[in-house]
Amino acid sequence: SIDFSINPLSGQIPSSISSLTFLNHLNLSNNNLTGKIPLSTQLQSFNALSFIGNKLCGLPLSNNCIINYANPNKENKGSKHNGGLEVDWFFVSMALGFVVGFWGVCGPLLLNKQWRIMYFEFLDHMGYKLKNLVLL
Repeated sequence: SIDFSINPLSGQIPSSISSLTFLNHLNLSNNNLTGKIPLSTQLQSFNALSFIGNKLCGLPLSNNCIINYANPNKENKGSKHNGGLEVDWFFVSMALGFVVGFWGVCGPLLLNKQWRIMYFEFLDHMGYKLKNLVLL
């Protein structure tokens, strides 16, 4: 038996609580819990009074959860502030990483003739070693 009623708990009910099979009574009433009650035979078997006083939805409560899908026709809040132009920083950082990585390796080979000769001699040497290893 667990009684967490009238506590300052907030957020969603963790789904791991549904794996507690030894519970015969659970009281989460009068907290600041939000979201959907995790689906399990354990949690749905409790009385709705165990969850009252929270902003929860789903069984055993009578209010159903409403899934709020984003409307693709509406503008995002951020797009109004910067003239409709959204910057996806993931792709910016990926492009920047590619450019820095490419020029970090290829730049010295293009600009320094001695390094270029040593690099390709090293690759030839490793190729011969690999060929000999495979042939043995």
